[in-house]
Amino acid sequence: MKILIVEDEELAVEKLRYTIASIEENAEITGCTGSISETVDWLLQHPEPDMILMDIELSDGQSFEIFKQVDVQSRVIFTTSYDEYALKAFKVNSIDYLLKPVQKDDLRAAFDKYKRLTAGAVPLPGGGQEINIKSLLQELHRQFQPRDYRPRFLVKQGHKHLPVETDRIAYFFVDDRIICFKTKDNKKYVVDYTMDEIEAQIDPARFFRINRSFILSVESISQLHDYTNSRLVLKLNPEISKEVIVSREKVVDFKNWMGK
Repeated sequence: MKILIVEDEELAVEKLRYTIASIEENAEITGCTGSISETVDWLLQHPEPDMILMDIELSDGQSFEIFKQVDVQSRVIFTTSYDEYALKAFKVNSIDYLLKPVQKDDLRAAFDKYKRLTAGAVPLPGGGQEINIKSLLQELHRQFQPRDYRPRFLVKQGHKHLPVETDRIAYFFVDDRIICFKTKDNKKYVVDYTMDEIEAQIDPARFFRINRSFILSVESISQLHDYTNSRLVLKLNPEISKEVIVSREKVVDFKNWMGK
């Protein structure tokens, strides 16, 4: 089984590689891409893989745009932190839709579905796959029910492990490809999750992802100002040496989240 991974977070790619190797000995990762443009180029220049593991939110937009530029016949497993994309995902060549962080058992079940489909299932007209819409809607209903968010993160400090309550966290950020967070009392910790995984586990009423590298609590924002190209620049508490910019596509949602 030849697989293309479409994912723009390096840690997420590494985790997918490890998980795939642990559940499917015949899997071969033939490529990894991190953007719409890179994926389109790869698909045009290489033999089509049997399966594509595809994140929906990429660095240059939503991966659905790929299907507008390339006639993709491979089976697709979508991975994302955002459950509202599910119905749209199943309008293309999707065999499953997995919410991040991707669980080993869920990925194994998706691979098993792929094997059943390729063993003799008849594809639907227009290239779509056989999909259990009733099961999909039940899953969506489950996802939209009130949920519990992660109350704490376990971090390593020297030779010890320390639980840090989520309520103490001011913001998460990427520091030289390492995912970290700062607490409100200005302590910095490294955390073993991707930004997508963190975003999926914390309360969106309290935290907002302003770009690929920052997830902020509302309490951490001390000032915000207009910036170039219709963006915003923020000042955080506790302070950070990095420039903190709200990406242009996030500005409207961010202002609404802040209470505009």
